[in-house]
Amino acid sequence: MSSHRLALVFLATLPLACGESGAADASSASTLQGTVAVDGSSTVFPITEAVAEEFGKLHRQVRVTVGLSGTGGGMKKFAAGELAIAGASRPMKDSELAACQAQGIEFVELPVAFDGLSVVVNPANTWVTSMTVAELKAMWNKDSTAHTWKDLRADWPDRPFRLYAPGQDSGTFDYFTEVVTGAVGNCRADVTFSEDDNVLVSGVAGDEDGIGFFGFAYFEANASRLKLVAVDAGQGAVLPTLENIRTGAYAPLSRPLFIYVAIAEAKRLEIDAFVDYYLGQGRQLAAEVGYVPLPEDLAAAVRQRFDARTPGRADG
Repeated sequence: MSSHRLALVFLATLPLACGESGAADASSASTLQGTVAVDGSSTVFPITEAVAEEFGKLHRQVRVTVGLSGTGGGMKKFAAGELAIAGASRPMKDSELAACQAQGIEFVELPVAFDGLSVVVNPANTWVTSMTVAELKAMWNKDSTAHTWKDLRADWPDRPFRLYAPGQDSGTFDYFTEVVTGAVGNCRADVTFSEDDNVLVSGVAGDEDGIGFFGFAYFEANASRLKLVAVDAGQGAVLPTLENIRTGAYAPLSRPLFIYVAIAEAKRLEIDAFVDYYLGQGRQLAAEVGYVPLPEDLAAAVRQRFDARTPGRADG
């Protein structure tokens, strides 16, 4: 689902009222205690980690653990009842929804920021400044016969490229393969995969012929070691800047990021307070770690969705 489509879903189905949050008030902040378990997307991880750190300063007796097993890995744990909150860089799949339903787990889906999935090469790569979606497909899809840069463009060097990608449990992997190659998981096998985006950063940064993709925040944190590739979806080459991500001009690789909260777990004061903080101060923290915060109207709709414990996915 595109970022604009997501916004329309929320704004069309939710009245924009400012309901009272059920989170513990300031007077109980010093006595709040318990645990908050979060796992999932490595792309969402920087936001959640920042939220956990700042939340922990206010509620020192609450233990927050944040894992990064990938969107798919986090969803498996969430559907098994092992997590209160799962981070995801794509909407929940039908199969994951069915797994939650089979275990009687009701949840609320909450967008928390927008991201521009970023294609990067090594700074020593002087020939690639932009690529079309068709060229990316020719490079990455499982039936690809391309092995050198020259196979993609005649004026590029006759040198083999090397591919770096998030692991196949990653929502980033799912999203990229779907919008670029036309089907989730449609990817060639001769790729260096990792669920840790820092491994991918290091791989491309150390390989003159490397090319990879991951969330914009990881590029921002390593801009001196990497070179962004502009993507041309038919309207000219566009770089993933914060403004281009916010407006949707960076197509088709702009996307929403989510957390999923188990409704039964949200009855616990520490979970309610953590999510409340995430939806409030988390907007600023998302910007600080390199993502695009939700606009105020969408943020208000998302907060009301949590306060009302509106179950299920936003798209029904």
